[in-house]
This record gives sequence, C-alpha cells and structure tokens, in this order.
Amino acid sequence: MRHAVREWLSRYAPVGVVAIGLSGGGDSLALTAAAVAEAEAVDALVVDHRLQDGSGAVAAEAAAAALRLGCRTARVLAVEVGSAGGIEAAARRARYAALDEARDGLPVLLGHTLDDQAETVLLGLARGSGGRSIQGMTEFAEPWGRPLLGVRREVTRQLCADLGLTPWEDPHNSAPEFTRVRLRAEVLPLLEEVLGGGVAAALARTAAQLREDGAALDSVAENLLKAARDGSGLELETLTTAEPALRRRVIRAWLLGGGAKSLTDSNLRAVEALVTDWHGQGGVAVSGSATGTRLVAAREHGRLILGSDHGESDRGRHHH
Repeated sequence: MRHAVREWLSRYAPVGVVAIGLSGGGDSLALTAAAVAEAEAVDALVVDHRLQDGSGAVAAEAAAAALRLGCRTARVLAVEVGSAGGIEAAARRARYAALDEARDGLPVLLGHTLDDQAETVLLGLARGSGGRSIQGMTEFAEPWGRPLLGVRREVTRQLCADLGLTPWEDPHNSAPEFTRVRLRAEVLPLLEEVLGGGVAAALARTAAQLREDGAALDSVAENLLKAARDGSGLELETLTTAEPALRRRVIRAWLLGGGAKSLTDSNLRAVEALVTDWHGQGGVAVSGSATGTRLVAAREHGRLILGSDHGESDRGRHHH
C-alpha cells in the first residue's frame, strides 16, 4: 500500500500535499493510513450522502478516524442526492461535486482498487462502446488520483486489520439490486473459478494497455482534426479517406468541442454515416450541454456542421 501511494505521489504530486475522499470503508481508510505515512500532509474529505439513517454518525466517525491516523484536517461534506439516472449515479455526481468544491486546489485521492478496476472494465464491456468504454479508470485524471489500481481489495482489508481499524460496511455494497454488487459477489468469482484465476488482474492489465493504445490513437486523431477543420465545421474530403477508428475519434472530439455530452457509439456512427453513407438523410441529434439544448450535426456544402436547436437542423434537412 505504501509503495503504491509513494509511487503515485512521486509521479503526480511531488509537493506531497493531497486530499482524500474518505468514505470510512476499508479501501479509503487503508488509503488514508498509507497516505499519512507517505505524504507531507493529508486533508480528509468525508461525504455524507444522507441516504441512510445514521449516515451523519458514520461520517463523523470516519473524520475522527482520519484525525487519529494523522490527517492535517478532516471535514464532513453533507450533500443532497437527486434522483436523475438512478440512485447510484446521482450519489456519485453529488459526491464528486462536493469533493471538487472542497479540495482547495489539491488532488483528491480515491480508494479504487484493482478489483474496482476489473468491475469497471466489465461494466464498460457491456456498454459496447469500443475500446474507450473498457479502458477503466486512470491513475490520475485531474483532480482525481487513484494510487491503488494495482492493489487488491483484500490487501486494503488486511492493512485495516493490521492497524486495528474497523471499516464501515456500507449496506449498499451488499445490496443485490445494484449491478456492481452482483459483479463483485457473483460474476467475478464465477469468472475466476471458470477461467482458473487471475481474471481481475488480467482485466486491469487489458484496461491499462487500452489506455496506452487510446492515447496514441487520440494523438494521431488530434492532428487529423486540425487538418479537417474548416471554420467550425469539418471537411468531408479529409474525413472520407481516414481510417474508421481515427475518423470516429475526430468526430467525437469535434462534437465534444462543440458542447455535446455523453456521446454513445450509435451517436458517433450516425454522424459518421453523414460522411461515409450519405443518401440524403437529415441532421443527427446529439445531446447538448445545457438542459433542453439539442445539438444537431448535419452535412452541408462539403462540410459537417454543428448547430443547436432547430435552426441548424432544418438547414441540414432542407439542404438536400
């Protein structure tokens, strides 16, 4: 644990001052203990989702444990969890927003382990959005740091036991209505049994390789995007001759740059069809950034263009 944290700090936070998202569970508690031993200073941030009776007491105990371990400060952040997109997603959004607001410019370490990485890869595999959806979590995506992606969950539990720490067991972590819980309790153990062990590590390794491959392709796609730009649009001629994997990356980067959010594989392929399979179809709607905004990609005068609401989409439809 200490080696993992030390290596992360030397690479991403040489100053050695970090915040930690502490839930009071075994992973984040063990991470806090290791970080206190390795970092110059650690500020613990405990999010109270207020979804269960007694959550305030759990959060207060986690903050107290952080101070006992040697954290410089420990703060409880009480949040309101909405309902959009299901309770798991809503809680996650509220948690990350609170941590981001409270971190005071510091990187925030999170206790995701190799086991969490394997679960994330399996969830991504089911989405079927190509290599990007199974790249898993990254060690550092400003401001979120994950030093334990190479460490098994059982190691964090062992560290807590060795230090006499009693982690809080979130009842949500054993509630079978949550997909991730069933992956953890049923699917991964079955895969390990059927495939002869080492599955979680293999999934994490695959994710790391895909992140490297993805970074290389993204870099090439960035150059292609520059070459294809024509004002705010993209030249069809440049896109037509590109390899599909690069073309979709260019289209994705262009749409995100234009304000699109949460693009799906089918979104990208529908926009790509405006380039490669043109038979007079109208504009393709992609989700916009502001509530109620609809972005529409359309083909016009040898270019892909991106407009919002109805003005641009009508132009796209009537052009042919």
